[in-house]
Amino acid sequence: MKKKKENYLDNIPVKNGDICWEEDDDLVIIKQENRGFYSKIAQKFFGRPEISNIHLDEFGSFVWKQIDGEKDITEIGKLVSDEFGDAAEPLYERLVNYIYRLRNVNYINFKRK
Repeated sequence: MKKKKENYLDNIPVKNGDICWEEDDDLVIIKQENRGFYSKIAQKFFGRPEISNIHLDEFGSFVWKQIDGEKDITEIGKLVSDEFGDAAEPLYERLVNYIYRLRNVNYINFKRK
């Protein structure tokens, strides 16, 4: 039996439940808690904040708000195309790269259809 090749665009991104975020003028700000031994040292001795604010741009904010645990990457891409038109090109290259980064910093995970 031949194994079906996995398509990255079929993944459904799901926000990590531990991530806090808010909106300011339609732009998303992710509240990143700085945890761990080295973060505690940096906070105590160098005045580093306990929580960092990660400001997303217009594209990133739009994508973040589309991540609802139901839409796959292809569906999100269609919405991005409708919203940004040619400014989103190369659409799927940018979108997959962005989604991959969100996953690498543990802001999202994937579920299967």
